[in-house]
Amino acid sequence: MSDELGRQLKAAAYLEGDFLLRSGKRSTYYLDKYRFETRPELLRPIGERIAAVVREHVADATRLAGPELGAVALAASASLASGLPFLIVRKAAKDYGTSKRIEGVYEDGECICLVEDVVTSGGALLESVDALRAAGLVVHTAVCVVDREEGGADALARHAVRLRPLFRAGDLLR
Repeated sequence: MSDELGRQLKAAAYLEGDFLLRSGKRSTYYLDKYRFETRPELLRPIGERIAAVVREHVADATRLAGPELGAVALAASASLASGLPFLIVRKAAKDYGTSKRIEGVYEDGECICLVEDVVTSGGALLESVDALRAAGLVVHTAVCVVDREEGGADALARHAVRLRPLFRAGDLLR
């Protein structure tokens, strides 16, 4: 891989072993998102790269959104780099306070670009897409740090969402 950020991400986050993924699949490798999301020397350039992808491919986006917990740091970093405000998509509405599933300020009909860490089957992102659309927001693009290339892009496409990965696992792990 000729990309220095990709090399650093792999060095920080790539683990070998026997892992159960959120999708229910087993894998001989794992990309531990917290090993790159909690390090400012990686989080900053990842946020800048996400912001660049959004500027180039999602010019109509008025906000970013990150599913809790993993993508919140990424959405915040990309928000700082792009100047776009961001939303947090909860897994479920909280049962106290405002009881919201979507945290942050938005207006009906706004275009949201979803931000995600690692995509395998796309299930977590699709849950966020459904929540955002149910709130009256438009979602047609998601940017992820790594696409594991295990069906997530196709699953999202079936729901009219284009996945734009910063890295594909096949390239990153080569």
